[in-house]
Amino acid sequence: MGSSEEVSLSSQVTVALALSMVGGLSTALGGLVVVLQPTPNLKRLGLMQGLAAGLMFSISFLDLMHNAINAIGFARANLWFFGGVLLFAGIVTLIPEPSLSPSQNAAVDAVGKGNNNKKGKQSSILTRQRRRQVMMSGIVTAVGIGLHNFPEGIAVFLGSIKGLRVGISLALAIALHNIPEGVAVALPIYFATESRWKAFQLAAASGLAEPLGVILVALLFPRSLSADVLEGMLAGVGGIMAFLTLHEMIPLAFEYAGHRQAVASIFVGMVLMSISLYLLELSVPHSMI
Repeated sequence: MGSSEEVSLSSQVTVALALSMVGGLSTALGGLVVVLQPTPNLKRLGLMQGLAAGLMFSISFLDLMHNAINAIGFARANLWFFGGVLLFAGIVTLIPEPSLSPSQNAAVDAVGKGNNNKKGKQSSILTRQRRRQVMMSGIVTAVGIGLHNFPEGIAVFLGSIKGLRVGISLALAIALHNIPEGVAVALPIYFATESRWKAFQLAAASGLAEPLGVILVALLFPRSLSADVLEGMLAGVGGIMAFLTLHEMIPLAFEYAGHRQAVASIFVGMVLMSISLYLLELSVPHSMI
């Protein structure tokens, strides 16, 4: 392999940081949706979640697992894949990711309307208590989402080592997934504090865990990984992405957008990613993918 085909670790980290920042900024974008439009369109968010789920499925099975099976064999690729599934399942079990469901959102809206109509000292006390509860739920949500974004940053880093195509594909799917997460963080904070800036700040901060994941894995990993180990780890990333899709993204798509439209958006995402993978394979030099 010529020197022009070799990518230094610093270059890989730079690319991975840039791509992971896309995911982090998408969480901030979700917060921006809330502060600019206090009542976000949850159905639209559900369709976006379904689209991201389709993208993620295609990446996991048509790209990461496909390449791993070709490189290291069916058995080893599956061991790595289900190792990734078990790893992320353990994270989810130990640190459940809170979310703001449509029913909770409706309750927040109802309380907000009640604040304008109710008068008297008692209603004021109830309002303060409710605001504290909602504020705490927003903080817990931000911490939980930050912890879940951390392995996503690791996935983007590993994808970037593999090549530009894999890194971009993962970053795009994760970015779409992170927008509703930013909404889930910003909405309760905005209600509790009535501060657009604080709501946006916390949503943006929860997304910073993704580039932090890149930095940590860059410090821990050796400067070079064998091709077999890299393919195996990418198969593990495929397992993580598949679990994330089934456990979080598809249920939210169903809840927000409804079953029929969510299913349609999932398949649209799969078609779009399949087309993009094919076009990238044609247009990007083989050494880059």
